[in-house]
Amino acid sequence: MLHDIEGKIFLIVDRHSAHTAAETTRYVASTEGRLRLFYLPPYSPELNPDEWVWKNVKHDHVGKIIARTRDELKDGIEKAINRLQRLPEIVCGFFRDPDLSYINI
Repeated sequence: MLHDIEGKIFLIVDRHSAHTAAETTRYVASTEGRLRLFYLPPYSPELNPDEWVWKNVKHDHVGKIIARTRDELKDGIEKAINRLQRLPEIVCGFFRDPDLSYINI
């Protein structure tokens, strides 16, 4: 992103170890303020849009199929993800929930 976007970049991230690692902290510091990380509160999946995507894939679609083989399960996951890619209005709809009102899209 730093190569493609001019100016400052603000990222809202969860507290995954990759986001809080010393190496990440050093890298962010090396950007001299161009990149800033803002952390979601601990264990707050309702505030993380990624979790809404995975809930849709796992609970609303893949969890409703009867996969008899690993390939059938993989196919179900791919179909659910492809559906979200084809229908971005579904993902945009996640942001209408009051829990995600802090994000203005």
